[in-house]
Order: sequence, then structure tokens, then C-alpha cells
Amino acid sequence: MTEGNLAKKIIVFSIPVMLSSILQLLFNTVDMIVIGKFAGDASLAAVGSTSALINLIVNMFIGVSIGANVIVSRAVGRKDMDAAQRACHTALLFSAIAGIVLIVFGIFTARTWLELMGTTEESIDKATLYLQIYFGGSLFNMVYNFGAAILKSVGETKRPLYYLTIAGAANAALNLLFVIVFKMDVAGVAVATIISQAISAILVVICLTKRDGYVHINLKKLRIYPKELGLMVLVGLPAGIQGSLISFSNVFIQSAVNSFKSTLIVAGNTASANIEGFVWTSMNSFYQACIAFTGQNFGAGKLKNCRKVLLICMAYAAITGVVLGGAAYLLRNPLIHLYTSGDAVKYADIRITIICLTYFLCGIMDIPVGGMRGLGKSIIPMIISIMGMVVFRIIWISTIFQANHELWVLYISYPISWILTESVHYTCYFLVFNKLKKKYPEMYYENLNKNEEAPHLA
Repeated sequence: MTEGNLAKKIIVFSIPVMLSSILQLLFNTVDMIVIGKFAGDASLAAVGSTSALINLIVNMFIGVSIGANVIVSRAVGRKDMDAAQRACHTALLFSAIAGIVLIVFGIFTARTWLELMGTTEESIDKATLYLQIYFGGSLFNMVYNFGAAILKSVGETKRPLYYLTIAGAANAALNLLFVIVFKMDVAGVAVATIISQAISAILVVICLTKRDGYVHINLKKLRIYPKELGLMVLVGLPAGIQGSLISFSNVFIQSAVNSFKSTLIVAGNTASANIEGFVWTSMNSFYQACIAFTGQNFGAGKLKNCRKVLLICMAYAAITGVVLGGAAYLLRNPLIHLYTSGDAVKYADIRITIICLTYFLCGIMDIPVGGMRGLGKSIIPMIISIMGMVVFRIIWISTIFQANHELWVLYISYPISWILTESVHYTCYFLVFNKLKKKYPEMYYENLNKNEEAPHLA
């Protein structure tokens, strides 16, 4: 990650990440398609109304996995085997603890959260059941995501793709079995998701235990190392808070969608959001690449490469957003009909037109966030994102949307918030970079002792 053709290496790194993320998203998409076609719009609305809430709660812990990626990447960059091993064992044990916490929290508070979101009466029972079963599998979800983050820190992105391919095939088959044959409705898709997540988690753990080098895991030596956990939390918790609060703003938007008191509108919103997810997760692979490549280059003392990584990832994210967003818009009618039919289609069309044609803005907005996190600056992008993506949207919903209670008015808040937020992110990134350039001259980094820890800047 620190030498040679960075543009080529970022593509080689990002494509498996992209495909892995798409497969992970397919877990939920297959749920939606099977439910929409074989259980009806009410069940589709029930499952769809839980996605923002799931992201709100889960993202807090997933953020710490970003911290694990950064800390391991830096240790690898400066060739510190002991530090990398401590970070890996800490991360995997923390993921198991986090998964158990989520199981308890999700099962006992699911209905309360859904009621606070204003979930419709005809959907809330099914939504609660889906959410409780889904959170029952949180242990597998956490272990896989942390394990995959550890592998990505050393550039290994193909194996997570293989594991998710196996798990995705199992998920699709089990969905059809549980919903069509056993008539389990929303419970069927939730159970299928848990089983598929268990498969991917087990495979990634087996990979880490058999792998040699920086990220080898010995299950008998799992323990929490306070220093490594502290660094992960310091870098990753702001990312988790940011992700959770952005999901919180999406909970507000879901509540605004629910305010129309129409199952068809909720179903249309759900269908469009799932289609958009494929565009976003493709662009997000370059955000993940930016974190990993920046972390290793910073750890290796190659600050100049960090700026190259940012510009390359920005270009790739923009191209991906324009191409895939445009394709989703042009193919919106057949894509929407995979999920639902009837009047729900026209409501999905409103959202997908606004979001997909401007989604490249979201993709390039995330890149400087990844760059700053790779450099250890995690609090700054968190504050900027909260102001631009959370506070702005809540104000918009409370004022503009209340005065003009139309779907398009609600959805237009997305691209406006992306433009405002990314302009500040890029400004801050280059201010941070220039400060580091002055504080740590290039010759100092070139001669940094391999056992000397690079400055911690979180």
C-alpha cells in the first residue's frame, strides 16, 4: 500500500471491497424482494421501516472497527508486529462483547424504538418481530465486520468477498425456503439473515486463525489490551457516533415518510432506498480504501502519498457515482418492480430520481473523511458531518418540510446536505495536511525508525 502504482493498487483493493459490500447489501435486498413479492406491501413496509433504526444502533460499534483498521494499518506500515497482534486480538474480542450487548439491547427495546419513530399500526407488530430476531444475530454481524476490517488493514479484500458469496447464496436459498415454503413471513427473512451472517463470521475467524503474520489470531490469546482499545475508540468512536447520528437523521426522515400514513409510500421509499444502497456501497469502497492506504502510508512516514491517495479515491468515487447513479435512474422502472408494484412504484420513482442523479456528491463527500481518519483526525470530520448531515436535515424537516408537506421537498434535503458538508470536509482536510507537512518534514518521515511510533493525532 506504500509503494508502486497507487491508482492501480487502490482499484485492486477496492473492487473486492465493493463486491463484498454489495453482497452484504444483497442480504437485505433479497429479504425485500422476497417479502414484497410473496408477503405483500405491509410486510415490505414493516421490514423497510427497521433499516434506519438498525443502522442507528449498529453503526456505533461498527465505527470502532474503522479504528481497528487504522491502528492495525499503522502498525503494519511501521512494521511493528507486536502492536499489530495486540490490536487484532483486542478488536476481535471487543466485537464479540459488542455483539452480546446489541443482542440484549435490541431484543428488549425494539418495539419502543419503533413506536417513537411513528411506525404504522399495521406494520409495527411485524417490524418488531423482524427487529428482535435480527438483533439476535448481532454477535455474528459484529465478528464478521471486525474480522473483515482486520483483513483489509493488510490489503486482503478477496477472502471476505469469497465468504460473503457463500453466505449470500445461503441467504437467498433460505429466504425462499422460509417465506415461500414455510410461510414464515418477516420472521423467515430475519432467520435467514442470521444464519448467513453466522456463516460469514465463522469463515472469517477461521481465516484469521490460519493466517500467518501481522493479523494472525490465536483464540486462546484473545484479550483486551487497554492501550490498543483506547486508540481504536479514539479513532473509531467518532466515526461510530457520526454514523449513528447520520442514521438518526435518517430515522427522522423515516418518521417524516411515516407521517404520510400510507403503507404504499413507505413501501416505495423502502424499494428506492434499497436500490440506492448499491450505488452508495460501491462508492463507499473508495472511502474504505482511503482509510487503509492513508493509515499505512502515514505509519510508514510517507505523507506525500496520503494526498495522492485522497485525489485518486475522490476521482474513482465520483466516476462510480455518476455511472451507477445514472444507470439506476435509467433502469428505475424495472428495478422498482423487482420490489413492489401498483401505486407504490410512483412514490419510489420520486425518491430515486432525486437521490440517484445526485448521489456522486455523497461519494466524494466521504473521501476526505477517510483521509482524515487515516491520518488520525477523527473528531473533526465527525463534527462537520453531524452539523451538515444531521442538524441541517432535522432543521429542514422541522421547517421547510413542515411548511411544504411533499415527498420531493423531503428528499431534496439529501443533495443539499451533501454539497454543504463536502465543501467543509475538503477545506479541513487540506488544512490538516498542510499543518502536518510543516510539523513533520518529509525527510523526518523518510528516516523514521521502523520501531518508532508515528505521532498520534486523533
